[in-house]
Amino acid sequence: MTSKWTAADIPDQTGRIAVVTGANSGLGLVTARELARAGATVVMAVRDLGKGETARASIPGGNVELRVLDLADLAAVRAFAEALPHDQVDLLINNAGLMAPPRRLTQDGFESQFGTNHLGHFALTGLLLGRLLAAPAPRVVTLSSGAHRIGRINFDDLQGEQRYNNWTAYGQSKLANLMFCFELQRRASVAGTTLRSLAAHPGYAATNLQFAGPSKAYERSLMAVGNRVIAQSDAMGALPALYAATVPDLPGGSFVGPGGFMEQRGYPKLVPAAGKAYDLDAWQRLWEVSEQLTGVHYEFPAQAAAA
Repeated sequence: MTSKWTAADIPDQTGRIAVVTGANSGLGLVTARELARAGATVVMAVRDLGKGETARASIPGGNVELRVLDLADLAAVRAFAEALPHDQVDLLINNAGLMAPPRRLTQDGFESQFGTNHLGHFALTGLLLGRLLAAPAPRVVTLSSGAHRIGRINFDDLQGEQRYNNWTAYGQSKLANLMFCFELQRRASVAGTTLRSLAAHPGYAATNLQFAGPSKAYERSLMAVGNRVIAQSDAMGALPALYAATVPDLPGGSFVGPGGFMEQRGYPKLVPAAGKAYDLDAWQRLWEVSEQLTGVHYEFPAQAAAA
C-alpha cells in the first residue's frame, strides 16, 4: 500500500460497468469522472436529470450514461434496476446520501436519512445482485461516514417517530451503511461468490452535502467555517471510495478512509470502524428488517440458503 495513493493509480477499468449513485455533484461526480477516465463504462445515477446532464458534460470523453434514480422512492429504485441496459454490473458505488435534514419522510414513509442512505441502497443492491454476480470480480462499495460513531441502530424507533435528532439519525444511517457492507460480505462469502463488499468514508470533504441538509443557521455557519478551514477537496474526499473500488488485493469487508489526523483528511488507507459496527447479531437483525421494509430479498446461489 502506497502512502499517497491517488486517482492516477487506478488500474485500467476498461470493460467494467460501474454504477455510481449521486453522481451529479461532489464525491459522486469525482468518482464517476475518475472511473470513466480509467476506462470504465459509467452509469451516472442521479435524482435530477438536468443537474445530471450538466455533470455529464463536465466529464471529458469516456463512456458515460445518465439514468434517473430516486433512492427515496422504492418504486423508482425498482424502475431504475429494471431499465438498466446491462446484463452485468462490475462495480456499484452506493454514494448518494442526505446529511442531517429536519425530519421528513420518503415516498414510502421512512425517515428520510435511514430511508435514502440505507434502505434505498439496500434495495438497489439487492435488485442488481444477479447482475453483480454475473460479473467475474464484482464489488459493492458503500459510503459511510465518521459520523457512524455517534449513531446507534434504534430498532425500537428506526424512523425517529418517538424522538428525532437530525445528527444522531444521520449517524444511525451511516452505521447502517457499515453493517450492511459487512453483512453483505458475510453472505456473499457463505454463498461462495466472488463478490466483494467494501465500505469507505471521505473524512471531511467540502461538498454541497453540508448545506443541502442542515437547516438551522448555526449549523450552516459551522459548516461554512469547517469547509474553509478543515475540509479537504471533493477530489481528495473521493479517493477512499475509488481505492476501495479498484485496488486489486483488498479483501471484502475492508473499510477505507483518509489516513490523516482523526481520519478527517489525507490519502486513503484501511481504517477500523467503531466497535459497535462489528455486532454480528445487529447485522443480521438489520438485514431482516431491511428486507421486510423494502420487500427486496437477496437471491444468492443455493448453497447460501443451505448454510
